[in-house]
Amino acid sequence: MEASELLKKVRQIEIKTRGLSRNIFAGEYHTAFKGKGMTFSEVREYQYGDDVRNIDWNVTARFNNPFIKIFEEERELTVMLLIDVSGSREFGTVKTLKREVITEIAATLAFSAIQNNDKIGVIFFSDRIEKCILPQKGKKHILYIIRELIDFKPESRKTDISVALRYFTNMVKKRSTAFLISDFMDKDVSEAMTIANKKHDIVAVQVYDKRETILPKVGYIKLKDAETEQRIWVNTNDSKLRQEYENYWSKKQNQLQHSLKKSGVDFVSISTDEDYVKSLIQLFKLRS
Repeated sequence: MEASELLKKVRQIEIKTRGLSRNIFAGEYHTAFKGKGMTFSEVREYQYGDDVRNIDWNVTARFNNPFIKIFEEERELTVMLLIDVSGSREFGTVKTLKREVITEIAATLAFSAIQNNDKIGVIFFSDRIEKCILPQKGKKHILYIIRELIDFKPESRKTDISVALRYFTNMVKKRSTAFLISDFMDKDVSEAMTIANKKHDIVAVQVYDKRETILPKVGYIKLKDAETEQRIWVNTNDSKLRQEYENYWSKKQNQLQHSLKKSGVDFVSISTDEDYVKSLIQLFKLRS
């Protein structure tokens, strides 16, 4: 993409997503993603009714008088975006490509994070870790993230979500919130998801196109696998084939939802022809 075209695209996404994060998501994001930990603030003398479990025995021994530790909520979060950049994101049949919806969702979440004084970082993944942007604050950092979301070219077209989850779990030591944004066209990832969600707070955001859910009746068509580039001819006039495909999609979705629920991961599924704003607000309210 030409530099001038890229800057224009970055600016368009900035204006749209920053406005959404300020005017629509601000309250919902703050409520849904509170600081999860408690950090030590100070000590003071023990008062009747205080929890004896918070007594600081070292200070108590030094002054020969009971003192307790005061804790406050750790407000600042580290937010990571785990972005699927495999070949299947290049698909779209109605309004836009999955890749473009993923970019807007990620940018909106990034602006929401910095407005909340949270750090934001990104891991781009396919079947390997393609690129990692370490968490930082500030508008300049967000614009860099948006530029990479638009223009990043992965080395691989395949998908392995487990690789991203394992890398994230090992890399980020402090408990963080992570948005895993993918079409989830992958094998079962429940084991890696469960391990990651025990250490961190994982939120799964699926982006799909409605043409991936059903086959239209349009005669013979040539289909290409976006990740393996394998091509096959399919007779979509075959009602049995169309029904089998629809059943396959439904089964995969049910398995995905069951797997995420079992792992304790919040989940939202967004079609490329839907208003992702409504879906994200519902997700935030679910967590409030």
